[in-house]
Amino acid sequence: MVLFGKFIAKKKSNYKTQILKMKKLITLLFVFTVINIFGQTPTVSEPGKTNNEVLPLNDMVTNKAIKPLTKVPLDEALILIYDYDGNLFAYDLESEQIGWTVKATDSHTQMCANTVTLHDGVVYVPFINGEIFAIDNQTGAVFWKSRLGNSTDQIILKNQIPIINDGKLYVTAQNSNIYALDIKDGSLIWKYKLDSPNNDIPVLFFDNKVFTQSGSNFYSFEANTGKLVYQKSFEEPMYGKPVTDGENVFIANEKNVLFALSPDKPDILWEFKLDESQYNIKERIFCKDKKIYFAAQGATVSSVYAVDSKTGTQIWKTDFKDDNIEYIQEESDNIWGYTRKGRLFQLDINNGEIAFETKLTTLPISNLEFPNDDNLLYYYCDAGLIQFDLKEKDENVYYMRTSIMDNVYSAYLKIIR
Repeated sequence: MVLFGKFIAKKKSNYKTQILKMKKLITLLFVFTVINIFGQTPTVSEPGKTNNEVLPLNDMVTNKAIKPLTKVPLDEALILIYDYDGNLFAYDLESEQIGWTVKATDSHTQMCANTVTLHDGVVYVPFINGEIFAIDNQTGAVFWKSRLGNSTDQIILKNQIPIINDGKLYVTAQNSNIYALDIKDGSLIWKYKLDSPNNDIPVLFFDNKVFTQSGSNFYSFEANTGKLVYQKSFEEPMYGKPVTDGENVFIANEKNVLFALSPDKPDILWEFKLDESQYNIKERIFCKDKKIYFAAQGATVSSVYAVDSKTGTQIWKTDFKDDNIEYIQEESDNIWGYTRKGRLFQLDINNGEIAFETKLTTLPISNLEFPNDDNLLYYYCDAGLIQFDLKEKDENVYYMRTSIMDNVYSAYLKIIR
């Protein structure tokens, strides 16, 4: 009986050993499968730095360091063109030649839909497929590649400006997440699951915090750790880019209200309501000298506003009838922008008076870039790069595309300087 008992115990022990081996084998097979799919082992944040203990494939970050990140001198003859087909290339304004081109590893559609950030001579570019590259501005050589999620048939990054501060890069994605990446190699530092999957507004870095909207919520995070400072819920979806005057934070909803909030607690300091039938500030907003400037669209009238950031009191308003403002930016104490019908304009930032306007024959689809020459500006249209002479009001096609696509979304320009 004793021998029989020992025999049974030994069989049980062997059985347990086999089960453990099987579990280890299954785990190894899963790891190898992930490596097979992405080409490297997935990088996840340290425990306590995210509200998700285990990252599913569509949330995780994979990164590949190609060579050590270094500061790069600027090639100031170049302008970066993030074309509307999703290719990024450097164009030499002196030789009028393309210096280098970089594109995403894969993409289910031809689309730009994002902007680039230049930091210490390194170009950080997000692609719609969820990839982010760090690139040498002189040569186009890639320092590292990172990928958010594992989708190959969806838009993951849209309308994103890589926000860089203290060695971290911040973006929100169309998979419900906000990410903080290490700019040394593109690895994940922290992430947080947001309220909505449709996150296509750039984040704001201010006061060692990161602010973003998602659905009808507005979030404040500790920039270093991703710890939630506060989450404020609103009645309407928040669909405006957050901005700051150096004291408070401002964000608009998708309809007609601009809110001022404290950076430290979810207190609404004031609200500003647009004129009747106006809406959709979105990314057409910036702060300067304790004032907020923004453009709202409308069915019959589109307007640029100036509002006091302390009180929410309107300072001035300039109307554009039977048209809609598509874009505005600040340049040398002036507000420049264009409308849906191709009306290029310059406003005096102090009183809103129109200082310059003209009707363009080519419709801009990008930001405006101003070189050192006061008489010139650049923008991109469906045909290519336009150099506009402000004195002569002349549109010169500086770089022409070999083909023109239909229904283009956006492009982006960045003069290296």
